[in-house]
Amino acid sequence: MTMPMNQETLHSAIADAVDTIAPTWPLDRMIAVNPYWGRIGQPFAVAAEELANIAGSPHTLSLDYYADAWRSGEITEADLQQALAENDCELDLATLLAALEEDYLPPVPVPLLSDMLDRQRDLHREPAWCDTITHQISQFCAAYFDQRQADWHPERSGRLYTSWRDALGDDHSVPLLMRAPGIPARARALAADPQEQIAAVLDSLGIPSSQWYTYFCAVLKRVSGWAAWCAYLRWQARLEEREDDTLIDILAIRLSWECLLDDGERAAASTWHAWHTEWEEKTSRFDNHALRVQLTWQRAQEISYQRGLGERLLAPAATGTVVEPAVQAAFCIDVRSEVFRRHLEAQAGDIQTLGFAGFFGLPISYAPLGTAARRPQLPGLLAPALDISDSSGDPGRDADISTQRQGKLQALFGWRTFESVPLSSFTLVESMGLGYLGKLIRRSLPGTSKPEADDALGLQPEQSCSIRPTLDAATAGGVSGQADIAAQVLTGMGLSDNFARLVLLLGHGSQNRNNPHRAGLDCGACCGQTGEVNARALAGLLNDPAVRAELAQRGRVIPDTTVFVAGLHNTTTDEVKLYDLTSLPGSHMPDLERIQVQLAFAGHAARRERAPSLGLDAVSAEPEVLLRAVRERADDWAQTRPEWGLANNAAFVVAPRARTRGQDLQGRSFLHDYDHRKDPDGSLLELIMTAPMIVTNWINMQYYASTVDNRRYGSGNKTLHNVVGGRIGVFEGNGGDLRIGLPWQSLHNGERWLHTPLRLTVVIEAPREAIDTVIGKHDMVRQLLDNQWLHLMRVDDAGLEVYRGGQWQAQ
Repeated sequence: MTMPMNQETLHSAIADAVDTIAPTWPLDRMIAVNPYWGRIGQPFAVAAEELANIAGSPHTLSLDYYADAWRSGEITEADLQQALAENDCELDLATLLAALEEDYLPPVPVPLLSDMLDRQRDLHREPAWCDTITHQISQFCAAYFDQRQADWHPERSGRLYTSWRDALGDDHSVPLLMRAPGIPARARALAADPQEQIAAVLDSLGIPSSQWYTYFCAVLKRVSGWAAWCAYLRWQARLEEREDDTLIDILAIRLSWECLLDDGERAAASTWHAWHTEWEEKTSRFDNHALRVQLTWQRAQEISYQRGLGERLLAPAATGTVVEPAVQAAFCIDVRSEVFRRHLEAQAGDIQTLGFAGFFGLPISYAPLGTAARRPQLPGLLAPALDISDSSGDPGRDADISTQRQGKLQALFGWRTFESVPLSSFTLVESMGLGYLGKLIRRSLPGTSKPEADDALGLQPEQSCSIRPTLDAATAGGVSGQADIAAQVLTGMGLSDNFARLVLLLGHGSQNRNNPHRAGLDCGACCGQTGEVNARALAGLLNDPAVRAELAQRGRVIPDTTVFVAGLHNTTTDEVKLYDLTSLPGSHMPDLERIQVQLAFAGHAARRERAPSLGLDAVSAEPEVLLRAVRERADDWAQTRPEWGLANNAAFVVAPRARTRGQDLQGRSFLHDYDHRKDPDGSLLELIMTAPMIVTNWINMQYYASTVDNRRYGSGNKTLHNVVGGRIGVFEGNGGDLRIGLPWQSLHNGERWLHTPLRLTVVIEAPREAIDTVIGKHDMVRQLLDNQWLHLMRVDDAGLEVYRGGQWQAQ
């Protein structure tokens, strides 16, 4: 069969299909990603229909879930009526209620030729072709991309596709397993160039050009985990202003398997004919009635949440008059910070908290002193502009520490890396002898010990205490460059005057053990790291006399009585550690002692609030017992739910703290302080709507997708995880596709969902004109809003307005 091949049409179809794949970050830099990011140019409902039809991917939870919300009163008739009015479809209230009693089958993906072959096999006694193909591709990719773990790697001098084709030509494992001896010879006959091979598959299988995009999307969804990894490689390449075509390679590989299994028969009784017939039928007609019903119920639940949020935001502050601040504490906008901020402010009226992105505006990567390791400490959307390390303030002392540390790391490195790989415990014992077994057992038992900081590895305690992450003048372009960064950060935080005596810069991180996804519980704004480095570097910068003098010359005066102190909020135990206190003036020791007591009380109150969700409500009234219990959970290697992370996130509020102070937002809201009166040109609002708002959308949609479709966008059961490539990702078991997103245990407590899948509601306190200007200027923001990937509301003292269809409407 020969078909005329329009190369421009082909390249366009390939580009459009691969563009639908969102990236996934490696485990040691794990950040939340909106897995639908490549589809934000489509309306939410259209993307839902396409994914249901192509991939069999659900976009909501089952109707049983919404039935429970209806019967409990969470979703009301008014919510359903509003959802119906917005959807503008033929559904009505009676239809929605009747649907709760009906059985809707889950969506089924469009078939591939390999699916048809599996229908002809006895799958009780024979392995399925689809599973075998996924396993073969996955195992090959794991070895190809591995840099830390595998003993064998395929030839990597060429492209992924070329290496795969060459390896399969010499591989007899699949032919023996599947009783298909001709595969190696057929693999050797595949085209050498991946795009030529893609064209050859389309021609051989008779796929019309009108179906190319759909076919490519369907094929990519069969290896969506590895496709997401290849999309990450492309994302990183583009940050470095280069291109990476590995995503096209993975498409060519999975397409090639369809061609390898084709027997060439085209008669009416052939497998190919049966497949073509079913493909045409499925792609030409999709009954979306069930999907519309489910999306309407999902929207009604969002409306219910938005109603309660609006009531809280319009209610008067519950904490009374706020006095001149004695302490200001800047937290990350993370939803877990909302709980701690609320309880800290409850300690005294002169405590003011601020919400700002957890990387504190520093565009840095960080290399611990004396190491070659380097990691980004900023959102994955951005590329680092500055490289920083640690310093004691004395170059000679730094050189000595670096030399001593390098010697210790060389001695440790041979065995240390084994601890991050599957079955590492047994490898360690074999490598180190039984003398290490006792230490290994002690580490794996529950306890309350503080975790060893990776950044301190190879340092003596006194060395660790004498150095700190430093954004020095040489790195930043002189004192003037340091002052530029300081001024930008202070403006972003809204700190232009009225400084308190103590200003705490509190990053955050999670404490947990034996968890490949632990970086996903740290600060997403710091690229899956804790915020310690950024907080300490910024505190040192803002305390630097030379930087303050330069700022003063520019008219931005930080009082001599103001001292910045860095800290870290442990989100697992709700404890706060403050750093570098030896440099604190004696005059501020009473201030320090007071805030440390208040932080401790706030921590207990936050733990008590979280206790029921952790199954610790029985000890919630006993502060010491509760603290010991959460520490034990954090230190327990067997604990699958050390904390709930950002589960149940639902809103992003951009407003002065006065709008939310004293309001219980239930740990569901990202909070970014913003005062439009200090932003006359709207530049700060533009930055918030194009950076933090995008990051919160990614977090929200990662949790959403991992909940409604954990099979494709979540990582399954974490007790079955095996790490791939040392850091790339995980398998669930010993094979299958690379798993992305969140494990089931991060979303469900074994009895019910702890995350409610709602699209993010963004609430901004700013003039309409300022918000409209940002929307009109940025296509990405406009797509997210017009296509309903998030909801936007505006608040002021007069009430709430909602942005819908390019217009503002009273709520």
